[in-house]
Amino acid sequence: MLSVASASLRAATRRSGLRAMATQAPLDPSKLEINQTSAPRPRLPNAELKFGKTFADHMLEMDWTRTAGWAAPTIRPYGPLAMDPAASVLHYGMECFEGMKAYIDAQGKIRLFRPEMNMARLNKSMTRLGFPSLDGDAALDCIKSLLRLDKSWIPRDEGFSLYLRPTAVSTHPFLGVSASDSIKVFVITSPVGPYYPEGFKPVTLFADSVNVRAWPGGVGDCKVGGNYAPTIRPQAEAAGKGFSQVLWLLGHEDGGQLTEVGTMNLFIFHRNEDGEDELVTPPLDGTILPGVTRDSVLALARKWGEFKVSERNMTMGEFTRAIDAGRVHEAFGCGTAVVVSPIRGFQHNGTTYTVPLNKEDPDAGAGKLTQRFWDEITGIQYGRIPSDWSVVVDE
Repeated sequence: MLSVASASLRAATRRSGLRAMATQAPLDPSKLEINQTSAPRPRLPNAELKFGKTFADHMLEMDWTRTAGWAAPTIRPYGPLAMDPAASVLHYGMECFEGMKAYIDAQGKIRLFRPEMNMARLNKSMTRLGFPSLDGDAALDCIKSLLRLDKSWIPRDEGFSLYLRPTAVSTHPFLGVSASDSIKVFVITSPVGPYYPEGFKPVTLFADSVNVRAWPGGVGDCKVGGNYAPTIRPQAEAAGKGFSQVLWLLGHEDGGQLTEVGTMNLFIFHRNEDGEDELVTPPLDGTILPGVTRDSVLALARKWGEFKVSERNMTMGEFTRAIDAGRVHEAFGCGTAVVVSPIRGFQHNGTTYTVPLNKEDPDAGAGKLTQRFWDEITGIQYGRIPSDWSVVVDE
């Protein structure tokens, strides 16, 4: 049992912590400090852009400490971060990130696609790591200022955009495993071209029955680095066998549950055993990342109301039986970088399966439904289709 003195000390510590939390400064976009670069970075023609290789002139930083709260946010020239070698991000992987894009519409205005969802997911990832919660609206105000400053870095051509990478890391210089006393949130941006410069490129998959991307009770529903680093070797092994991506499975019953495709959410459009056309994606059970594009696909499909839409588990056995019976119409992955990616086939336990792309047009690069989602979502992103999902930054 705790002694009276020990209990009193702990109670006093809690009261002190509550007082400190109460006096923490909030993230305040009105205090944003901007230090513009005097040495603009070199730019590449659109045709030479490769994902994540080129970076814009400026970056955003937002620092927090447990005692003081949020410091004034700053925009400064893109460059290295100063970090103590004992920072816990370097030892325990205490970091998370987001991926989002900014677009230029036909009127020359900057647009973001459902950015509030990215901020909510970043906040969820941060709190899962024991970081402070983030005011998403305030952070977005700062991000918009960064975009206005570097607007000239957003490629103008169709299919091009500026990729944004908001990231939160623990800067706490402490080798103990504990909640961080200091963090840094920063945002860097990168001009990127279309994922498929020559149109859709259907992917082939290797269904991995050994390695697991995420598991119940883990952090598969958060965008933390620990979900990605362990997938690099299995992905390289799949590539060495001639496959584009890994089809991640969970468990072994009936061949295992289908979960994700590489770093994308998975969708299968088929005629189910009840004779209904059904679009299926794995449910958000804690092992699946709640993708913004995933949510958009589901919302559009439900609005159209033309077929059954299900968030449910599907096993490899159910999938392959449907393929063998000719009941699969098409399948695709989706995510921020790619929007939608048609799936051409996969290998599981040495057996190769072919997934139809477009039964009416075998030479098409994507199925009719996959193409429809692409057209609708990109139309909203570039402002061609009116929608409150598209947020104009510089009105």
